[in-house]
Amino acid sequence: MEKPLTQHIVPGRAPLSLKEYEKVGGYQSVRKILKEMTPQEVQALVKESDLKGRGGAGFNTGLKWSFVPMGPNAATPKYLVANADEMEPGTFKDRVLLEGNPHQLIEGMIVAAYAIQASISYVFLRWAYKVAAREITKAIQEAYDAGYLGQNILGSGFNLDMHLHTGVGRYMCGEETALLNALEGKRANPRAKPPFPQVSGLFGKPTIVNNVETLCCLPHIINNGAEWFKKLGLTADAGTKLFGVSGRVKTPGCWELPMGTTIREILEEYAGGMQDGYLFRGLLPGGASTDFLVEEHLDLPMDYPSIQAAGSRLGTGTMIIMDDQTCPVGFTLNLMHFFAQESCGFCTPCREGLPWVERILLAIDKGEGKPEHLLTLDFHTKYLGPGNTFCALAPGAMEPLQSALKYFREDFERHIHEHHCPWSKAKVWQPST
Repeated sequence: MEKPLTQHIVPGRAPLSLKEYEKVGGYQSVRKILKEMTPQEVQALVKESDLKGRGGAGFNTGLKWSFVPMGPNAATPKYLVANADEMEPGTFKDRVLLEGNPHQLIEGMIVAAYAIQASISYVFLRWAYKVAAREITKAIQEAYDAGYLGQNILGSGFNLDMHLHTGVGRYMCGEETALLNALEGKRANPRAKPPFPQVSGLFGKPTIVNNVETLCCLPHIINNGAEWFKKLGLTADAGTKLFGVSGRVKTPGCWELPMGTTIREILEEYAGGMQDGYLFRGLLPGGASTDFLVEEHLDLPMDYPSIQAAGSRLGTGTMIIMDDQTCPVGFTLNLMHFFAQESCGFCTPCREGLPWVERILLAIDKGEGKPEHLLTLDFHTKYLGPGNTFCALAPGAMEPLQSALKYFREDFERHIHEHHCPWSKAKVWQPST
């Protein structure tokens, strides 16, 4: 099994230095594009490879780049931003790449910047990733010293500066225009679109924002070709993917596997199955903002169309497992507390609706729920759904709620009819103030 993204990452070992990275083929893609390819050819190759954005949206990366104005009349400077914020609950795949092989990210960013002719780039990093910050800072300096960053890179005439920006920790920065506002020193609110960032992004200039895992795929596509990348996947989706599992499994972790690997294989062969004494009840396939899947879905391939057809989203590809001894109401309440807390407050449905959903769930969890509360929750899943809010935060928050009401409705009803949480007579979970 080919594992291009993680082949040089060894847990417990320091990441490769620049010299070590070069010895295993590092920065060969940079040399290739600067000597042999035009920016348009790089865009075409990545588009042909069908590399889909690994941050959750699943949009064709090369196609996204093609919306950036090119040519002598295009606005400058252009910007490239690596979204390394990774604030999605249950997601830790980018951290593996950031801490394990930062030069791979830098190489991928140089490829992407050349493709759109960006001259300034940023790594927008989650504040809590202290180890990643240290390793990226070191790797950026090594790349400057070796001539891979700065002016006239490798004598090609192409210029690129790179900076590390550490965020303050807002889930809202997962929305790319909110991230750009934060990068400009503003409140992390989403922007109206159009104009899209590809035309008017950071400081009003053409900008591309790509996920860390997406960028790390680029050197391997340049070196090995589009067809090679397509053949790595087991289904129609191309490449490998970092899949993660958390929850009451025997060996939680993160593994690079072909796109299309089944949920059951990941859960049982790699995560070791459920811990002794616990049974599987459901999972969120791609972080907290995805719909629950249950037993009937375990043989689905983890790819974008298959998970979407089942009523959920692949998202970040990092599963959160719910066992039979975890209360679905409390599980969902915990998520809604997070989303309500992380709302930027920019639009009314999200600002007012998410705290209201949280309060209803808290009442149900405490045994104070009423039958009409379930109808109110059903209403909110539609009222806060796609097309009714300024960005995707609230619709994403509704995904675990709407699917919990679908698959675990009897558990909600028991809380209401029995006037307590059936899973525990201990003090119920309550959000911190």
